Amino acid sequence: MTYFKAVFRSTVQFAAPFVIILAAFGGARGQTVVDKTVATVSDGVRTEVILYSEILWQLALQPKSSLTTPSREDLNSALDSLINQQLFALEALRLPRTKPTDEEIQAEIKAILSRFPSTAVFEERLRSVGFSSVRDDDFVDLITKRVAINNFIDFRFRSFVIVSADEVQKYYNETYVPDFRRRQPGVVIPTLESKRAAIHNLLVEDKVAARIESFLDDRKRQAEIVILSEP
Repeated sequence: MTYFKAVFRSTVQFAAPFVIILAAFGGARGQTVVDKTVATVSDGVRTEVILYSEILWQLALQPKSSLTTPSREDLNSALDSLINQQLFALEALRLPRTKPTDEEIQAEIKAILSRFPSTAVFEERLRSVGFSSVRDDDFVDLITKRVAINNFIDFRFRSFVIVSADEVQKYYNETYVPDFRRRQPGVVIPTLESKRAAIHNLLVEDKVAARIESFLDDRKRQAEIVILSEP
């Protein structure tokens, strides 16, 4: 079992940070790099660790983030994202789950690749954080877990969202029309029917975002989140 598979999602109980010495981590062959536990997230039953290497993996998927000299802002943002992912993952364990399909995994990889100039550019970033390519089993495992979380989010927060015709009408009258007039004075305003689907989708996403924010606020109050060291 490779290092990444062994530690990607370890479940442990402990109270102090630890470090792991890695040889030939990333693209610098023979270089010794210290990996460390940055944080733990516990729901009272399971405790999940977040490693510094996982923060780098998160940054590798973000086109504008530097991997050689990551900013403190980027590191903290990546850590926040991983904490949120852990909270979703812990909640998902309470529900029946189906494994992501190969089609879903490949679609997610394709979506990530679309954010970069080329596959070669992205794979260079992957190599710098320890993966060999987009076909690396460990990278596929990483994406599989991301897809599983996305599927949980869709089921938990999107499936039961309802947007009424009255809500669409109200948004069109009170928000869309005034904004359009301000941005394009004198131009004929698109009809409600021509914008109904777009407004409906917008309102759905707003409700999903609000539900997610409420969920995370609630879980962060209930969970034990321990920052063991600065990323």
